[in-house]
Amino acid sequence: MILLTGGLGYLGSHMAAQIIEQGHEVVLVDNLSNSQFAVLDRLSKLTGRVIPFVQIDVRDKAGLQQVFSQYPITQVVHFAGSKSVNESIQQPLDYYDNNVNGLISLLYVMKEAQVKTIVFSSTAAIYGEPEALPIPESSRQAPITPYGRSKQICEQVLQDLAHAEKGWKIAVLRYFNPAGAHPSGIIGEVPNGIPNNLVPYIAQVARDERPFLQVFGSDYNTVDGTGVRDFIHVQDLIDGHSKALAWLATQPQVFDTFNLGRGEGVSVKQMLDAFSKAVGREIPYKVVARRDGDSASVYADASHANALLGWQATRTVDQMAVDTWRFYENLV
Repeated sequence: MILLTGGLGYLGSHMAAQIIEQGHEVVLVDNLSNSQFAVLDRLSKLTGRVIPFVQIDVRDKAGLQQVFSQYPITQVVHFAGSKSVNESIQQPLDYYDNNVNGLISLLYVMKEAQVKTIVFSSTAAIYGEPEALPIPESSRQAPITPYGRSKQICEQVLQDLAHAEKGWKIAVLRYFNPAGAHPSGIIGEVPNGIPNNLVPYIAQVARDERPFLQVFGSDYNTVDGTGVRDFIHVQDLIDGHSKALAWLATQPQVFDTFNLGRGEGVSVKQMLDAFSKAVGREIPYKVVARRDGDSASVYADASHANALLGWQATRTVDQMAVDTWRFYENLV
């Protein structure tokens, strides 16, 4: 059985759908701080299964111990964590507490239960301003926000643990910019409050929930002056997790890190154009000042994941826009 922390979140719910489809048993835990209980109903509708769910914060060690004693967990995918770059600048203590202490709490309980296989959600934000493009895993780490630094600390914790104790099988996946939704249109990204990610914000503008998209800067040295990012379809990202779990199962002991991205940059304006095409009309936007901490261009060298995991992103930016819009059209 596979434990998914943050299991009702954007990535956790898509992972749950995929591994149930593959025939695996899952149990989900989530504190619902950036997710909704309604996602559980959507997952049941999508999979035709009643999925075990426990509302719990991963920092609640006693509660986690109960989950591990109740379910025959053999592998963990740790999605739970705070992920807003801007929010982390305003609330650094919350980010270090949730991300770092949440992981440590989970690892203590895993160790007690003798469950030593974990896939960890990390981020391209640990690189900071890129030295060169595309960014390999060996690139200098110089995170410029508390969010990025909290994930860097988590990676170090995992690496030190793998070095100190035998038997740990750890894959760290550094995400670039997840976007899109399940092709069924049943699950997708519905953040609580104002979206921190570009694509759900565009979708809310398209639904007339917000008046326009703010484009932060149009004077970068990029194809059209707007920031360039490596947008990756959520289904491609989840494929990477499934392949990481399968690869870990073949290893006696391992710690490794993998970039998950398409390996090419897409500008904010290009993503906006793709979404306008999917919706069938122009999406209103206004250019505003650059944000602190934003780089001009960030995209991955994902060749390591291809070589070891046999993984490669295949879905296009147009597919991300179409799938996202299908999901948002289905939202009540």
